[in-house]
Parts: sequence; C-alpha cells; structure tokens
Amino acid sequence: MFSSRAGRGFARAALCALLFTARPAVPAPAAGALVLRDCRLEHPAGLASVAARCGQLAVPENPAEPAGRSLSLAVAVVPALDRAHALEPLFIIAGGPGQAASDFYAGYAPAFGGILRRHDLVLVDQRGTGSSARLDCQMPADLELGTPSVARLQALSAACRAALPGRPQYYTTSVAVRDLEAVRAALAAPRISLYGVSYGTRVVEHYVRHYGSHVRAVVLDGALPPDASPEPQVPDNAVRALGLSFARCRADAACSGAFGDPATTFEALRQELAARPQQLHLADPASGSARELRFDATALAGTVRLVSYSSAGAVLLPYLIDRAAHGDYAPLAAQLLMYGAHLDAQLAYGMNLAVSCSEDLPQVGPADRARAAAGFLGVAPFEQLTALCSGWPRGLVDADLYAPLHANSPALVLSGELDPVTPPQFGARAAAAFVDHRHVVVRGQAHGQLAVGCAARLIATFLESGTTRGLDTSCLEHTSPPPFVIDPSGPAP
Repeated sequence: MFSSRAGRGFARAALCALLFTARPAVPAPAAGALVLRDCRLEHPAGLASVAARCGQLAVPENPAEPAGRSLSLAVAVVPALDRAHALEPLFIIAGGPGQAASDFYAGYAPAFGGILRRHDLVLVDQRGTGSSARLDCQMPADLELGTPSVARLQALSAACRAALPGRPQYYTTSVAVRDLEAVRAALAAPRISLYGVSYGTRVVEHYVRHYGSHVRAVVLDGALPPDASPEPQVPDNAVRALGLSFARCRADAACSGAFGDPATTFEALRQELAARPQQLHLADPASGSARELRFDATALAGTVRLVSYSSAGAVLLPYLIDRAAHGDYAPLAAQLLMYGAHLDAQLAYGMNLAVSCSEDLPQVGPADRARAAAGFLGVAPFEQLTALCSGWPRGLVDADLYAPLHANSPALVLSGELDPVTPPQFGARAAAAFVDHRHVVVRGQAHGQLAVGCAARLIATFLESGTTRGLDTSCLEHTSPPPFVIDPSGPAP
C-alpha cells in the first residue's frame, strides 16, 4: 500500500511504494555479522505463523557516521524447499511506507508458495518498521471522530517526534537501500531478485538505481513511477479510479438496476454532508463498543478513497453510497473504523512521516493544490500532510531519488485497472525504465495484484526464467473483475 497518515478518518488516506549508467553506486554500510536461528513469523492478527530463520544485523543509524549510533535490522529468511536447485534469493519489500516485510509476508505467505520452491525468501523489516527500531506514533483513539484541525495535527506531530526512539532524518528510502545492500552482502548472495509492493516499489527502483549489478530480476506490484513522487497526483488518481468504478456499475445491469448512476448519488451525498454533517451513533465493528462519529463531506471523501484501495471494497461502494443516501450511514462509517484499525495495526506512522515529509510533500506545488480543489478529495490531503510535517527534520534524500531510471534487469510490472493510488500509467512509466519488461494491467482490480488469480504463479514462472521474453500473461489479463455487491446478501445471483 502507499498511504500517508494525515490524522484518522479522511486524513489516513491522505498520507495511506545497476548496470545502466555511469552514476557511481552509493557505498553500503560495512556488512556486519548476521547469525540466523530458527524462529516463527506471526501473522499480524494471530491467524497463522510461518517457520523461518531470523537474525539481527547492526547498521549505523547515520550512514556518514559508521562508528556512531547503530540500530539492528530484523532479518528473516524462509529457506527454499528445493535446496539442490535453488536460485537467487528473493527480497520482499513491503509498502506503506511503514509496513514491516515480516508482517506483509505472514499475511500473504500462501501466495509465495510457488516462489518458495526454488528461492529463499528474505524479509528485511525496513528501518523504522516491525522489529527494526520501529518509529511509531500513538494517535488518540478519537481522532477519526471528526476532521482534525491544523493546530491539533501539528501538536500531535510534535508529540510524536518527541517520543521517537530514533532520528527520523535517517529513516528514508535512500538509507533503506543501503541497508538492503548490507543484508545482501551479509548473506553472501552475489545476485538477488526483488518483489516490491506499492511504496516498496520505490525502494526496489532505488536499489536497482544504485546496486543494479547485484539484481537478477524485479517484480513491481502497484508500481510508483521511478522518476517522480505520486503525492501531487493523489487527488487526481482517486477521482480517476472512482469514476471508472462508477462507470463499470452503470454498464452492469444488476448494479445500475439497483443503484442507477452512483456518480450522481455520490455527488448529491457530498453536497448534503457539506451542508448538514451527520452525528452518528454506531457499534465499533471490531470491538462492538458504542461509538459516536461526526460524518461530514471530508470524512465521506476519505472513507471512499480508503475503501477503493481494495477490489472487494470497490464493488461494495455503490451499495454503501446508496444506503447513506437513504439515511443509513452506519455501513459506510463502519468501513472507516475498520480500515483505520487495520492501518493502525500495520503501519509505523513515525516512519511513514519520515518518508512522506522528506520525499513526497516537497514535490507538491501550487498548481497541484489548485487542480486538486476540483476533485472530491479537495486539498485536504495536502493541507493535513503539511500540518503533520510541520517541524519534521529534512531527511537524507539522495539527489537522484527521482532521476530517470535505465536498468538492464528484467521487470514484471503488475497494475490494477481501478487502482486509486498507483494507476496503470504509473506502471507503464516504471516498466519503461527496464530494457526487458512486461506490464500487465488487471481488469477490474484495485491496489496490489499478488493474491489475484494466477498472479503468484506468473511471478514464480518469471523469476525462474529470469526474462519476460516468452512469458504468457494471458491468465492474468483475462481475469474477471469481482461482481458488485447489490444488497447485504452479496452480489446478484
């Protein structure tokens, strides 16, 4: 996922990732000792656990001070099943920014089953996440119950910074790729492959930019453009995805028959909530406890964007919007609480802001703000991220973080047609940076394709061959989109 935190409610979604050039490689930290021992990786919700080999690798917090303060990177290796014919290890890079690779893998382990046959899977909790000097912020539980003021967001951000155990200026993408290189060296792996999802694709692209001679192949799932931040286009991409989803409903007999034109209903609902915000009383979907929630047009916009991140959510939106338009706001508001709780469990928000404030917000200009004002998100994502970033130190950002990328390693790039944050045009730009590439756009899908249809099997085939030449992607290109939810019982028969 790529999600920058701007409070809860709406603002969660405002924040929610080489042999090619004469540019010199950035030196990696000196490789330390990495001792691996048997361990188990627990699913974040406690649903399952996975056997692995785990260890800690000490790296300097500030790369310019190798003898100074250090931190320990949490590293886990899930060994390949076929040791006799094992290929290069696959490094799995999670999204966010702020999600730990170990948490991401524990939640998607079955999808990596085919890949695990001949590849060790290497999970490095990016610095600031998981068990790698996690930078987290404890936000008050009532923050999603309204639209927080700039002053409140600034105060919460200042309290967060003061409580962080590390210096956030050294928890950026530019430092994270040095850590990956240190782990590669410690594992004595001459070459590696990398899978990145959402924000993790930025990490993969920057690693390729500096250490491409060690890269055999890459998979970019929900790719960010390697030459620009996505932040300026956050409102535009949300509008695009929602418009496509509504158009698909209009073209679907069951959906249009039940809800008419959801775009018209949504716009009327926005205007109604702008004029008359609702004070809702509902049961928390996770705890069952009574909650009160002020639901206004800003909360509506943030909820819709959060729900549209997933394909299952996108096909639920026409029903949720229709219920709200008929006065029943509880199903829509419950989504806000559920998605918010999920983000709280998954993302280290201090690390999220360390990246977002140094790498993304500076790329937003006046023209981006003016253009955003016309969309349903408005300028709130920029205003709230600006408030949260007030007072944060400028992080270590390589001058070439957004330089054009030209790579010789093969790349399989996966995009969802309805992705509201990393749309297919981002995937096309990412794919074009690799000489040997294949870009697959999956019809009717949203953010992240790993668990969709034959995607996992396709990735395994690509990694074994090490090239996109002759790769048959038709099984994924012809995947049917999920049906729309028509009523509480689900899709039409």
